[in-house]
Amino acid sequence: MKHTTLGAATLLAASAMSWTIATAATVTFETVPLPSAGYWNGSDGSGSLVLGGATFNNNYNSQFDYWSGFIVSNRTDVTTPGYLNQYSAFAGGGAFGSANYSVGYFSTYETATTHITLANLTDLAGKGAMITNTTYAALAMRDGIDAKKFGGVTGNDPDWFLLTVQGYTAGNSSGTAVNFYLADFRFGDNSKDFIVQDWQYVDFSPLGSVDEIRFSMSSSDNNQFGILTPSYFAMDDFLAIPEPSSLMIALAGSGLLLRRKR
Repeated sequence: MKHTTLGAATLLAASAMSWTIATAATVTFETVPLPSAGYWNGSDGSGSLVLGGATFNNNYNSQFDYWSGFIVSNRTDVTTPGYLNQYSAFAGGGAFGSANYSVGYFSTYETATTHITLANLTDLAGKGAMITNTTYAALAMRDGIDAKKFGGVTGNDPDWFLLTVQGYTAGNSSGTAVNFYLADFRFGDNSKDFIVQDWQYVDFSPLGSVDEIRFSMSSSDNNQFGILTPSYFAMDDFLAIPEPSSLMIALAGSGLLLRRKR
């Protein structure tokens, strides 16, 4: 299986560009009504979320108040660490100042995948989504809360946290998978180590024409039961089409990455 990897040098600097979004095909999550708690996690028993011809899977277990797949949130807490703050994007809100966004949780303890089913076979050329860390995952990696502190005691441990996006057609993987690093501490120069802290555009073009998109997560921090880094990510503007003339490549120091100071 081929993979396309997006690293620190190829992130798109959303703060340094203007965007034109093709709203007809883009899912923004703004139409989802949220309770006073600020999130929908499937506890109402409504099942998977259908928006704009896309079905976002949600698996909720009422016995344990547990969910996996996708939820919708407008939480803005970027300072509280731990599991109780699992619904907040580390960017402090939705992409481009919007309120609602989705949070994906990839569970390694069940067979259900974190996936989105499309109503029709869809060519993803020029389409993508805005992605960032959740506060829960970002603070766990930065401060070593509920997981390993990335870089370790010396700061030299080559840690990483990866989101992989794979397209499927009729149940079979197709196209080229896209890898997006939500954190990467493998640089020889520690000042280049980063944890993504703002919304980044991830291009789904390499996936080709698909009717399903599956998301998985992996990390350098694992034990015999699986990944220890909280396996969450935030997503907004699903299937967004940025205006080509507006795209600018983010260089080091763009301000979109939480970089470690030596």
